[in-house]
Amino acid sequence: MVVGLNFHKVIKYFLSIFFFFLFSSKSFSENFTFKKLADLNDPWGSSFISDEELIITEKTGKIKIVNIISREVYEVEHNLNYFVHGQGGLLDIIYQDNYLWISYSENRGDWKTSTSIAKAKLNKKNLDFENIFQAEPPIESGYHFGSRLAIKDNYLFASAGERGGGMIAQDPTNHPGSIIRIHLDGSIPKDNPKFEGKSNWLPEIYQIGVRNPQGLTYSSFDGKIYASNHGAKGGDWFGEIKKGENYGWKILGWGGTNYSGSKIGPKWKPGFTKAIQYWVPSIAASAITIYKGKEFNEWNGEALITSLKDKSMRKLNFQNLSNIEETIIFKDKIGRIRDIQVHPVNGKIYFLAGNSLWLMEKTNN
Repeated sequence: MVVGLNFHKVIKYFLSIFFFFLFSSKSFSENFTFKKLADLNDPWGSSFISDEELIITEKTGKIKIVNIISREVYEVEHNLNYFVHGQGGLLDIIYQDNYLWISYSENRGDWKTSTSIAKAKLNKKNLDFENIFQAEPPIESGYHFGSRLAIKDNYLFASAGERGGGMIAQDPTNHPGSIIRIHLDGSIPKDNPKFEGKSNWLPEIYQIGVRNPQGLTYSSFDGKIYASNHGAKGGDWFGEIKKGENYGWKILGWGGTNYSGSKIGPKWKPGFTKAIQYWVPSIAASAITIYKGKEFNEWNGEALITSLKDKSMRKLNFQNLSNIEETIIFKDKIGRIRDIQVHPVNGKIYFLAGNSLWLMEKTNN
């Protein structure tokens, strides 16, 4: 009798698990499907260079081109003086008008590195990069390089992490912990904060007080630049980049604490930029985009936030700041999501997740 009772309990348990997964994933499987297109090695940043090709950085030092139709992968030689250390290596890459810009941890000697930006004309065999920005000072640390890139008109925006330096993000005479704005050729805009009342700021700095911003994107819907940022233990956020303002790190903790558990500071207080959305506990916010496309046209104008920690993509409707709507589209399906790109023609979504390139599209297309 005991054996029979236990047997029925076991059957009941497994049936409950089966039906849980069956019905909990049903709506997902009816709406989206994933396809793995290529295997990669620690991919970090990506950008479309044509309707059929993505150029991709691997943090470990390689640049590759993936044909999303044939699924062929090509390696591109380059001349970057990079240094793979901790979170550093090759980071983001962005393409426009036959040119590429890349952010990376540059080897500055004696184990010191900086978040640097280089530019090259597109060449599918060999890229001859030239630096147009170096974060000063170089620091001996493998932490918090950032770094994402976004283009608006003739401006290149870049996020430079605070390299684990905490209050260095409050010092505008140093680049770490800030948002950079330069022209596409590396020259400095004459309307940056330094030239409009903040004379002690370095000329490239547009905003200060960030920690480790690994998401940056331009929205064609409102002409604004948006960022996502890692907090410490909690306190991730998504928000607008605002000229001459301060997001508050490490005066503010954005709802998080130090990893030791000690308090950092309040979530927000007057005088600092207020984020649009906070996540406590942390989701390890990564790359972001403001969706624009045909495939998921009902999402147009909404933010897509990717995550490393819970391996999720979240949709954020933030047009009404007093009533922000957040929806978890999926979680734990393709691994830790490092980057997200929307196809410029059909609107399908491509992810760098785990060690792979993935395609997300609607089912029954």
